[in-house]
Amino acid sequence: MVSTQLSQPARLDQLAICLLGGPYVIQAGKRIAVPEGSKKLLVFVALHDGRVDRRHAAGTLWPYVSDDRASGNLRSALWRLKGAGIVVLEADKVFIELRGETSIDIYALRDWAGRVIGGTAQITDLALPAWNLEALDLLPGWYDDWVIFERERLRQRLLHGLEALCCQLIHLERYAEAVEVAMDAVDIDPLRESAQRALVEAHLAEGNIVEARRIYKAYVSMVAQELGVLPGARIRSLIERTEPVRVSPAEAYQR
Repeated sequence: MVSTQLSQPARLDQLAICLLGGPYVIQAGKRIAVPEGSKKLLVFVALHDGRVDRRHAAGTLWPYVSDDRASGNLRSALWRLKGAGIVVLEADKVFIELRGETSIDIYALRDWAGRVIGGTAQITDLALPAWNLEALDLLPGWYDDWVIFERERLRQRLLHGLEALCCQLIHLERYAEAVEVAMDAVDIDPLRESAQRALVEAHLAEGNIVEARRIYKAYVSMVAQELGVLPGARIRSLIERTEPVRVSPAEAYQR
């Protein structure tokens, strides 16, 4: 089962960089705080597939100083990591890269979503995720362009993964879990129509027409108030198929 502890290494000798709820490092089974002056460098390398050009990193992280000063700041950031006993980075004159055995929590999340979306999920991938969704906001309070881009990419990946998981759980007739997963997606982005549609589909698959119509009605009101639009045709068609047939009490009794 995919758990909230994505950052925890499988072995005590494994290294892990934790960006969700971090950044911090797990090393030799212990949590180590990253020095303030080194956080952006460590995160930058982690978010760029574990290998970056030194000059590119220095220019991106310290764009408003001279090249010499940026290079000096880079060396200081590396020195602070070493001084804190953090040994996840290796550097030469050209590149900075993660040590080969280092794991990164968002990679586990990204890979899980990829398997579910791509239809190659294993049985364990279909277990109800036990993540604390509030902790899945990547580096809140960081406003660098390269962080904002990766935050949104991870958010979209997670949402697509949850929606795909909901569909697969419906197919397996695991309706209660499908509803919960769809509710997680809606909680992350209430205005996202595909998430609301997944929730409606889960309720309908379980036979809870009243619940599905209630969810839809609330969504109609929300998008009208927030965006001044109507929901799209796909979610509308789900509800239109549930329009009640008007019958008298006597006819209902006879049925």
